[in-house]
Formats: sequence, structure tokens, C-alpha cells
Amino acid sequence: MISPLAYVSPKAQIGNNVTIDAFAYIDDNVILGDNCHVFPHAVIGCVPQDLKYRGEETWTIIGDNCVLREFVTVHRGTAAKGKTVIGSGNLIMAYCHVAHDCILHDHIIMSNATQLAGEVEVDDYAIIGGGTLVHQFTHIGAHCMIQGGSKVNKDIPPFAIVAREPIAFCGINSVGLNRRGFTPEQIHTVQEAYRLIYNSGMNTSQALDHILATMPQTPERDVIVDFVRASARGIVRA
Repeated sequence: MISPLAYVSPKAQIGNNVTIDAFAYIDDNVILGDNCHVFPHAVIGCVPQDLKYRGEETWTIIGDNCVLREFVTVHRGTAAKGKTVIGSGNLIMAYCHVAHDCILHDHIIMSNATQLAGEVEVDDYAIIGGGTLVHQFTHIGAHCMIQGGSKVNKDIPPFAIVAREPIAFCGINSVGLNRRGFTPEQIHTVQEAYRLIYNSGMNTSQALDHILATMPQTPERDVIVDFVRASARGIVRA
């Protein structure tokens, strides 16, 4: 299921039931999982656009059941991490770019012309609107939704909707959480945590301490607290 008009390096490892369309380019040191579809003119595993890259052996690793549409580019890693990783079940639409050392987890949607700079991490079920630009080293949390055309220069916490210019927290992704089977109680926990972080008048550290002291322990509570505490760039503001 590989077009004779595609280039696939003999050093690439291609899984079962993979479709690679005409004029796609699969470079060295690519691992492409099962049931993936690479559309025309996509370039996977090319050398990174990083002046610190010195030709070291690095990898591009893509999981199962991924769709990479026309003109998608995914660059290999550098010495920083040694690999660029895209998990399973991801849809990466036309003209998207995934730069060196990015880590994308599972079930992510990147809409057309989204551009990820180097060493960005995107967690499960994130949805990134078309034409979004993401600054290097940014962390995008699970189950969030980013408005198309956004300029992302801060970490996006899990379950959030972010939009506007400059980018801002606009609420939680309750529709997406409902669709993924979150209960009303779980959604209420998320809402209450963000009410304390963004609308209580406390600073972020005070809000996190208050959340831990007053809210029952749940996975949703802990995911939010852990994400915000670990944020190196700081989270997007209201």
C-alpha cells in the first residue's frame, strides 16, 4: 500500500496496513506504526530546523492509527531528547508542522496549518484549531481546546478552552468532556478548581493550596494541580 511515487527510506520501519501516498517522503530512522495513512507530499523524519543539530542519530516515532494529511512535516529529534514522538490515534491535518523533539500523546487533533515549535508537548485528546502557532517548550494539557489562529506562548492547562488575542482562559471544555464520558461530578470538580485558580482573587500558589485543602481528592483535581505546579512557562491567564 505504498505508492511507487513515494520515497520510503530502507532504514525506516513501517508497520502493517500502512498507506503511503504519492510524493510522500519517509526519511531514515522513522518508525511508523500500524494502520497509518500518510497523504501526498507529507515529509516524515527530515533533519530538524535547529542550528544545534550536528547530524547525531535521532528518531521520528509515530504510533498506530494515525492520519497525516497533505504537506504535513514531522522532523526528527536532536540531542535534546533524541526523538520526536507522535502517539496513537492522532489526526494531523494538512500543512501542519511538528518540530524536533516534540512529544504528542494520543487522540490529538491538529487542524490545518497548525505549527508546533521545538520541544512542545501535547497531552491526550487536545484539539488545536487551525492556524495556531505554538511557542517552543510549551505544554498543552489533556482534553483542552484551542481556538484557531491562536498564538500560544504559555502552557495550556488540562480541560480548558482558550481563545482571544492575547490568548486567555475562557472556561472549560465541558462539551468535549461530556462526549468523552466524564460525569457531571467530574466536570463540576474541574469547574470548581478553575474557579479558584482564575476567579477567587488568590494567586496561583494560594489557589493550589486551597484546592488541596478543601476539595476531595480526585484524578481530575490532581491532574490540574500537578500540571499547574509543573509548568515552567506559566499557565495562560484569564
